Amino acid sequence: MRVIDLVIVIGWVIFWAYWLIAARGMKSGRSGGWNRFIGLRIALLIVVIFAVRSWGLRGHQAGTDPVLTGVGLALFLLGLALAVWARLYIGRNWGAPMSHKDEPELVTTGPYHRIRHPIYTGLILALLGTALATSLYGLIVVVVLGGFFVYSAIREEAYLTEQFQDTYRAYKHSTKMLIPFVF
Repeated sequence: MRVIDLVIVIGWVIFWAYWLIAARGMKSGRSGGWNRFIGLRIALLIVVIFAVRSWGLRGHQAGTDPVLTGVGLALFLLGLALAVWARLYIGRNWGAPMSHKDEPELVTTGPYHRIRHPIYTGLILALLGTALATSLYGLIVVVVLGGFFVYSAIREEAYLTEQFQDTYRAYKHSTKMLIPFVF
């Protein structure tokens, strides 16, 4: 296993350990049945991908290009940092994708000042960075999970518009869904 692979595996393990521990203090609420433990499912998927890679089924090696590997590692670290920063800001209001909190609060500061779903943005960046630094076949995972996150964001926005009405509409108008200044 290359050093870069080890750094990324350790980064994901630490991230998901933090994520699961931090989830214990969230507000109560409701979540769809298939959404339960989504973080654990994603973590398991990442572990499986790295396990398959370590058994020799590596596919296209992105790691042969040092520039691509460096960009990938930078995106990975930036993505995890953004997701953690957003998780810290949202605090007890965080929940699994598309969950509905009892007594929800609208958080519009910190990373939420420019991006309505910075946790999703951070995870997509980290996954993209992982694929660029390790195997370009990982881009398939980025597209699939990116699609899931966009779907989740759209569903969450319908719920938040219902909960916060004019306040959320104004917030939507002043921010972007996933990419600052773009989308």
